[in-house]
Amino acid sequence: MPELHKGSYFHSRELMEVLEQVPRQRPYMVVVTDEEGRELSHMLGIVRYRTLILPPYLLIHCRILGEGVYADPTTKDQLLGEMLNTLTHKLDNRVLYIEVSNMSQKMMGYKQLRQAGYYPVNWMSIHNSLHRHAPEERITEKLQRRIDQAHERGVRTELVKTEDDFKAFSRLLRKHHIMKPKRYIPDDIFFKKAMDQDGAELFVTKYHGWVIACAAVAYSEGDAYLWYSAFRRKTFHKLHPDTMVVWDVMKHAYEKGCQHMRFMDVGLPYGKNPYREFILRFGGKEQSTYRWFRFSIRWVNKLLAWIYRE
Repeated sequence: MPELHKGSYFHSRELMEVLEQVPRQRPYMVVVTDEEGRELSHMLGIVRYRTLILPPYLLIHCRILGEGVYADPTTKDQLLGEMLNTLTHKLDNRVLYIEVSNMSQKMMGYKQLRQAGYYPVNWMSIHNSLHRHAPEERITEKLQRRIDQAHERGVRTELVKTEDDFKAFSRLLRKHHIMKPKRYIPDDIFFKKAMDQDGAELFVTKYHGWVIACAAVAYSEGDAYLWYSAFRRKTFHKLHPDTMVVWDVMKHAYEKGCQHMRFMDVGLPYGKNPYREFILRFGGKEQSTYRWFRFSIRWVNKLLAWIYRE
């Protein structure tokens, strides 16, 4: 494989090398080169193997986070189509479905994805701008008082640096998502390897030694991405651990010089979406976007494309 251009962390050699060591995940890197072997673009697809308690017992799917990396942005449309077709052809009979998300623009790759047999589902995206105003300037006085009171009572968010903190991070993350089967949580090896790189950081929020929240944040192209998070919201309700970990992580990103804080899985654009409403309290901007899917079973793909037709 040739030397890859720097760009999105979600399509980097570093993330690919991490995933190669993680059980139940397999990376597929598509690279386009010219006649002289120089790289023109690349895209990383992540195949995940999930065990289920109900049939089919094993679910294999692929996720692509963003449109990839390009040496020349003017060739993006053509090369995006070529990479999508190559990856789709490679994985068509190996995975149940392929999911493409977190595109930089809503209409990015629309024609190419349609031609490759993908169908779009309306999705929500939220990001907070950190380069124009400090996070404190975008929240209400009530929320600021809540944050200040929790800090005064001893709530602190720290980077995971010790083995005990990492074990607490992993335990809380898995317990929080045990009843949320749609949320895929990678093996601990993934988080340990990612933590050793510059592309990601792990956080734990503590109250007098108790870990009450945690988060995993990725950094890519000047932005911070809230990748995974978990909270002990019921046990420590008065301390608002969900608010504290998001706020402290956002402040860390601001002090780090990040341009935006992006929330990766806000969900479907339902009228009532508690998580979306919670994230919007921090003064973020809500945007409509697409998440694209393609099922390898043709009649299923046609049926879902008809259901989600625009």
